[in-house]
Amino acid sequence: MRYLTTSYHPETPVDFIENNQATMLTRLAARAIVLRDNQILMLYTKRYHDYSLPGGGVDDGEHIEQGLIRELQEETGAQVVGDVIPFGLYQEYRPWRRDGFESVNMLSYCYVCTIADELAEPQLEAHEISNGMTPVWMDIDAAIQHNLDTMANSNKKGLSIERETFLLKLIKQELL
Repeated sequence: MRYLTTSYHPETPVDFIENNQATMLTRLAARAIVLRDNQILMLYTKRYHDYSLPGGGVDDGEHIEQGLIRELQEETGAQVVGDVIPFGLYQEYRPWRRDGFESVNMLSYCYVCTIADELAEPQLEAHEISNGMTPVWMDIDAAIQHNLDTMANSNKKGLSIERETFLLKLIKQELL
């Protein structure tokens, strides 16, 4: 899969990462790009007031594409996931202060795919429900602008908004 970019959170700059390898978790994630004309399937998160691509962590022993399909089905209710095509790898380093780790090397494998027209009921995890996650079809330009406004004006923004906005801009440039 092609490499897209590497980002460093301000709390985990390059020198921090180089000097703290023992307390860094490497986490694999899969992210779905589902397009219909200028519409993109997104997750709106009320807590962070942002839009993100459906997807998340790949379970131990799970192939990345299997994790992609599972996450897409759980978070959006998507059915009949098909035509899974690699788009790119986004690498990021950010804080991760749990389970004895100080940082995480998040490797997000992004895939373009198709789904059936109708969405079933999502099967969200407890933290996703408490964060107010909702699947929505969204105009990609509106999603980009919304995230840019949140980045500029909100103190509730989450750690993933820079990744998501970068990916949305690249998707628009290359796929629409």
